[in-house]
Amino acid sequence: METPFLIEFEDANPKYLQIVDAVIDAIRTRKLTRGQRVPSINELSEEFLLSRDTVEKAYRELRRRGIITSVKGKGYFIHRTDIQASLRIMLVFNKISNYKKQIYNSFVRTLGNDAKVDLYIHHFNAHIFKTLIDNALGLYDYYVIMPHFYEETELVLETIQQIPSEKLILLDRNLPQLKQIYGAVYQDFEMDICNALYEAEDMLRRYQELILVFPEIIPYPPEIVRGFKRFCLETNTEFDIIREISSSTPIQKGEVYVVIEETDLVNLIKQCRSKNLRVGKDIGIISYNETPLKEILLDGITVITTNHEEMGKLAAELILEKKSEHIKNEFHLIRRHSL
Repeated sequence: METPFLIEFEDANPKYLQIVDAVIDAIRTRKLTRGQRVPSINELSEEFLLSRDTVEKAYRELRRRGIITSVKGKGYFIHRTDIQASLRIMLVFNKISNYKKQIYNSFVRTLGNDAKVDLYIHHFNAHIFKTLIDNALGLYDYYVIMPHFYEETELVLETIQQIPSEKLILLDRNLPQLKQIYGAVYQDFEMDICNALYEAEDMLRRYQELILVFPEIIPYPPEIVRGFKRFCLETNTEFDIIREISSSTPIQKGEVYVVIEETDLVNLIKQCRSKNLRVGKDIGIISYNETPLKEILLDGITVITTNHEEMGKLAAELILEKKSEHIKNEFHLIRRHSL
């Protein structure tokens, strides 16, 4: 076949890199487009009087970057044309939420214009996650993953272990079971809630019972429950764990609630209003995760929260600085009038 690009060999650079640069230049000038076949190793070797080893090395590099792909029995084809970005990153979230949006925006902003970030959602499903990773192996420079899975964890670990460790960054949740070296920016869900409640212990003493509203339908880290129980047992605090707050949930004076879901927070406030219970006096409220609305709602809702923008920024910095550190993200209590 006619070669759709020109290679002008110079002595300064290795020949295999000059082949790589020629293919990239042909893509930039649209001489090569996605799905188009490129010459075989033999064809390119014969046309430019190159050794097969040189061409093979060039094609291996192009495949590593995800620029070409091979189809058995048919040859090599252009796979991606977005080669202007110097970094190509696969970002895999468990779900979409306001907090994930904060992480994403900070992550992309810190990386700058020289990176292309593709966002995927695994919905806590190990099989969806496996399919996403299987289809993406070899196509990205980095794989940034939120490993929030509570079923089929062995399949998840096997899938993650396929990713080269130097390209792997875990986000939000760490996996100590992984033995390879990788980057991570994470929360310690058990100790975070325990320590945050200790920060609020002086205010909690004004109430008779501490209640965690831990949803059953929506998956959340079970470490939150362990950390909550740990604080209560260590401080001899009366406690309970319920799954939701609805219009029929019995709300009593002297209770303080730790609420994760926004719908439960809204229902709790409605209940307090209907029963004339004063928030911050008769009933205490601690909400997970800071939002601008919680700063002003009821003159301020007390929150325990990680810094989502900082998490995205730190993950991006690991990539830019080519580090494989494990960084625990900041988590703290913000005192307001609801407690």
